[in-house]
Amino acid sequence: MFGMITANLRRRMARTGLTAAGISVGVAAVVALLALSEGLNKTAGQLVHLGKADVGLFQANASDPTASLLPLSMLASLRANPQVSDATPLQLVVGAVARSPSAFVFGIDPNGFVARRLVFTAGAGVHPGEADVGDLLASAMGLHVGGHIRLGPRTFPVAAIYHSGVPFEDQGAITTLSDAQTLAGRTRGEATTIAVRLAPQVSSAAASRALQRQFPGVIAINDPSEAIRAGANTELISKAVLLIVVLALIIGVLAVANTMLAAVLERRRELALLMTIGWSQRQMAILVLGEAIAVSVIGTGMGLVLGALAAGALPPALGLQSFISPELTAWALGRACLIGVAIGVLGAIYPIWRVTRISSAAALTAA
Repeated sequence: MFGMITANLRRRMARTGLTAAGISVGVAAVVALLALSEGLNKTAGQLVHLGKADVGLFQANASDPTASLLPLSMLASLRANPQVSDATPLQLVVGAVARSPSAFVFGIDPNGFVARRLVFTAGAGVHPGEADVGDLLASAMGLHVGGHIRLGPRTFPVAAIYHSGVPFEDQGAITTLSDAQTLAGRTRGEATTIAVRLAPQVSSAAASRALQRQFPGVIAINDPSEAIRAGANTELISKAVLLIVVLALIIGVLAVANTMLAAVLERRRELALLMTIGWSQRQMAILVLGEAIAVSVIGTGMGLVLGALAAGALPPALGLQSFISPELTAWALGRACLIGVAIGVLGAIYPIWRVTRISSAAALTAA
């Protein structure tokens, strides 16, 4: 049976190749989107714990965490909360680094715990009118202490080089909170997020629920895996992945069904002959199903490779490499493989129905 399946696929190499190529495009799109979605979710999770915070506070229902807007008037109530050890505001600015548009600028309170946790490899401190640069960004742009970096419409002297251990933070720059607010066009009474350190022995999950009750309209995130709750864009990406999966299934199923149906019709006499020598309808169905799955497996293999390459190439092409690092997980690859197999099985349903309806006598006597 296996040898016959292989021979039948080789008989129409062009058709087999084109069908597999069509499947591979759909699978590649799924793989790339899953990898980018996972990378985006990972970045969102890192935003929650900037400065080793236990909880990150964001505006509920913001389009994404960077678009969150919180009033600094919350700080007094937060710091008075017995469950809170410390709280410090952060202003995130996107697109301000002229030579690296995807890099973040982080506005921090020079006296807050986020500033105290930075490791400086050159220079020290965060001062008004100056910028500290992450070591990855400094290496990429050739920056050093005493040099200058353009952020938005202003040029800032580089006062220090820092390392935090978080890639997208080390590929960005840090200014004082007030300077970042100016760059973002925000008032001095607003910030993107508030990083919270909890008192000893306080449960982060319980504290998050309490903070959300204390400040309606605020979402408190303590688990990086829940960071996607902080924005609507990640939900849109998840829906986009689902849409691509459905489209890939539909297109792939139609392609496989068309290929297998054409093969069945072209080989009616051959298939009828197999029936006359004793092949059962079950064996005929397995033959068609095996060919359909084989084509899908070939296309899926090609799609996995193309998807991995696309996932790595898209962020640099879109200028988002500082923000999104594709995360290609085993589960993402597994889902893509399941989709590929499903395409073969579903695409074979109608051709199987047709082949089991072939009349051996009529096919053998047909011209």
